[in-house]
Amino acid sequence: MKIWDLIICAASVLAALLPAVAVAQDAPQKAAFRVKYVAEGVVYLDGGRAAGLKEGQQLIVQRDIAPQIQDDSKPAPPSSSRAIASLEVVSVAASSAVCEIKSSTEAVQVGDFARVAPEIVEQNDQEKQEQRLVGGREYPQVITFSGSDPVVEEARASVPKPPSPEIDRMRGRIGVEYSSVLSRNNPSTTSSEVGIVARFEMSRIGGTYWNFNGYWRGRFTTLSGSAAPVTVSDLVNRTYTLSAQYDNPDSPLVAGGGRLYLPWATSLDTIDGGYIGRKVSDRTTVGVFGGTTPDPTSYDYNPNGKLGGAFVNVQGGSFEDWRYSATFGVAIGAIQWHATRQFGFLETSISFKHNWSLYDAMEIDAPHSVVVTPGGTTGTPTSTTTTGTGGLNRSYLTLRYQPSSHIELDLNDTYYRDFPSFDPALIGTGLLDRYLFQGLSGGVRVNFPKAISLYTELGKSSATADTKGSWNQLYGIGLGEIWRTGIRADVRYSKFNSSFGSGDYKAILLSRPLAERLQWQFQAGFQNFNSTLTKTSQTHFIETDLDWTVGKLMFFEAGYTWQRGGTMNYDQFRFMVGKRF
Repeated sequence: MKIWDLIICAASVLAALLPAVAVAQDAPQKAAFRVKYVAEGVVYLDGGRAAGLKEGQQLIVQRDIAPQIQDDSKPAPPSSSRAIASLEVVSVAASSAVCEIKSSTEAVQVGDFARVAPEIVEQNDQEKQEQRLVGGREYPQVITFSGSDPVVEEARASVPKPPSPEIDRMRGRIGVEYSSVLSRNNPSTTSSEVGIVARFEMSRIGGTYWNFNGYWRGRFTTLSGSAAPVTVSDLVNRTYTLSAQYDNPDSPLVAGGGRLYLPWATSLDTIDGGYIGRKVSDRTTVGVFGGTTPDPTSYDYNPNGKLGGAFVNVQGGSFEDWRYSATFGVAIGAIQWHATRQFGFLETSISFKHNWSLYDAMEIDAPHSVVVTPGGTTGTPTSTTTTGTGGLNRSYLTLRYQPSSHIELDLNDTYYRDFPSFDPALIGTGLLDRYLFQGLSGGVRVNFPKAISLYTELGKSSATADTKGSWNQLYGIGLGEIWRTGIRADVRYSKFNSSFGSGDYKAILLSRPLAERLQWQFQAGFQNFNSTLTKTSQTHFIETDLDWTVGKLMFFEAGYTWQRGGTMNYDQFRFMVGKRF
């Protein structure tokens, strides 16, 4: 009995000492909290319920505050920095809190400090003292768990997590452009137009799985003179993509609309239209697509052309190991609703980690039949004439190997049966390089320190229309900086011979940040193209642009293009002012 009496006596003394121990170990109220993440209209702090924060509490944010970390029970020392924002605590966890920005004079940044007003600190201390007088929390018994502690797991789950940076991310710019073109042909003419230029980068709009991305440039009125001629800048700007796309991992439906390419078959022409599909399994997607073909770099470019079809895609694997994707389908091309091509397409890609990749795209034409109906009362077809040749129309195969970040190797085989209809004025820009080499070719790119790179591609033309074999050549060099001028450069030379034409081009691209918010770019090129596709054999151009960000919201752009060769002789001036968001 004496032993039990001693145990009961010790337990009584320990129970009497517990409130005092709790008071001694109670964490003091922190007076300042570091901002660890900033989202749209909210900030996340590195302190929470354990530091005394409560929902509805008001905080102020000051720049360059250095609180005394050694003694968090005291307010931060006075600072000469003015308050830049006021916050309200909307959600509190054990060690973090979410605050809504109620007002601000400057943008809150990671590393700023949110401070609790001294009167709130005193009020919290008084409330804690009253709770101690009433008594602490009682624990009737101690429980151990063989697995994880449910209390700890619950607390961990309640910690507010910052939303994904992709949700409601909206960036872009929109501006009004004034363009003046002075034609140097005989007779010379001048024309002025006004248009709109817009660029958008919007992801997970409104928390949904809709994304809206791309670039658009268009003219809407002519101020003076006749309609401006089509310039190289106009052609380049027509290569944009601007689309809204829906892809929800929890939904079987996928869709997209605008100016885009089919995500599962990028070798097809860009279309002004859309697609809709359904995931019939984790690896298989089926769908349809359709639209016009407005991109001047398309192999079958025609402003009145249309393209539509159906597809099936099968994919699987992992980007960290083997991965594959195969898309096959049927499509029909038309001009003014008259069918010009009926073909099947197959696009396959296989990759292994980040070292090996194999890509193949081909289109196989079906014979095109034209039904001839003679005049008469019955209208019964009496004969059928077949025009066009079926079989392989085009094929592109490439094998890439990257043994390290410093070297890349590729082997390509390209075949085109028919003549292309892309705009040859864009050859000097490098946007048509993928069409200029026919036959087997190989390339290498070497990346040196200080952002210096050398690249080349060589191959022997094997087009059936060639009278003799010829070498296709491409050489280029990229410089992250020319000496110490801050100018970045890319210089290339290409000589080609294909079934639809031969020639060469030289091009140079320079760019330099003149200031933190001022960017300059210069591009020049000379091309010699002998083909039945164009009457202009030699052209050369110079283009320069200046991009200036004014403050946080405004931007200004100015550009000049000088073009000479054949019928393309003009000077173009461009000015743009707009708003960033």
